[in-house]
Amino acid sequence: MKLYPLRPYLTHKIWGGTRLIDLKKPELLGNITSAEPLGETWEVSRHKDGISETLDGNKLNEIFSSEELPYLVKFIDTSDNLSIQVHPGDEYAKKHEGDSGKSECWLILDAPEGEGIYLGLKDGVDKKQLEEEIRKSGQVNELLNFYPVKAGDFFFVRSGSIHAIGKDVLMCEIQQSSGVTYRVWDWNRLDNGKPRELHIDKALDVINFEAEKNTLQAFDHMSGNFSKSSVVLTEHRDFKVELVNGEALEERVVSANGERALSVIVLSGQITADDTKMNSYESMIVKECKNLKIKNVQKSSYIIVS
Repeated sequence: MKLYPLRPYLTHKIWGGTRLIDLKKPELLGNITSAEPLGETWEVSRHKDGISETLDGNKLNEIFSSEELPYLVKFIDTSDNLSIQVHPGDEYAKKHEGDSGKSECWLILDAPEGEGIYLGLKDGVDKKQLEEEIRKSGQVNELLNFYPVKAGDFFFVRSGSIHAIGKDVLMCEIQQSSGVTYRVWDWNRLDNGKPRELHIDKALDVINFEAEKNTLQAFDHMSGNFSKSSVVLTEHRDFKVELVNGEALEERVVSANGERALSVIVLSGQITADDTKMNSYESMIVKECKNLKIKNVQKSSYIIVS
C-alpha cells in the first residue's frame, strides 16, 4: 500500500470564482493570484485533459491504469452560471469521441440562499421545443427545472441529463474519467468577444427526453448529508462515494473496492491517513489500499471514493 498526497490540476473558467484560492494551501496552487477566476481543481485525475500530480511531481497517469482509476474528482466554484450542457453515455462517447461516457454526482458544499442548479427538463418539454429555443438563442434555462441548493445536498447526474450549475455554488464532483461535454446553450454571453462553441446536434442526440428521467427523484437527491455520521452517496460501476462526518479522535479503517485505487478528499477539519496529516480541501490517492486507518484530529468531514 502506498499513499500519494496530491496537487490538483487547475482549470480557469470565465464563470470561475475565488473561493478555492482562499480555501486551498498556496503551495497547491502554484503562482495563481486571487485576480484569476478558478473554476475547477481536478483533485484526482489521470485524464489527458487535466492530470493531477503527486506532491513530488509524478503524474497520476504514470502511476495508475485506467482500470485502477476510472473516476475523476473535482472541486468546482462558480461566480456565474455554467453553460447548459449534457454528457453522452459510454457507447455514444466511444463511437464519436474516443472517450468514455460521463455520469457524475455533486455534493453541495456551500451556496447562498436562493442559488442553485438547473437539472432536467420541465414536464412536457420535447426535443422539438428545446431545439427551437436553442436555435433562436432564446431563454433555454426556462425549459429546465431549477432547484435551490444548500450544503449537504446530493445529486446524481446520469449521462444524458441536461443540466447547468448555477452561480455562487461550491461543490465536490465525482465523475467518470471523461472530458466529453456537449454545450447546449451559453446564456448568449461572449468570451473574448465571441460566443463559445455549441454542440447542438450531438447534444440533441443524447439528451434524455423521457419524463421519468427528468424528475428530482431520477437524480437520487438527498439532503442533510453533513448531519449523518456516514452515508454512501452512490455506487456506480466506476466509483463508490461515501461521505464520513465525525468528531475528534474518531477512527475508521478502509480498503479499496476491488482493483480500483481509493481516494480520500477532506472537506473540513483535519485527519490523518495512517501517519499522513491532511487538511480541508486536500486530497490523497492510495495504491493497493488495504486497511488504511483514518483518524480525525478534529471534527472533520471527508469523502472516500473507491
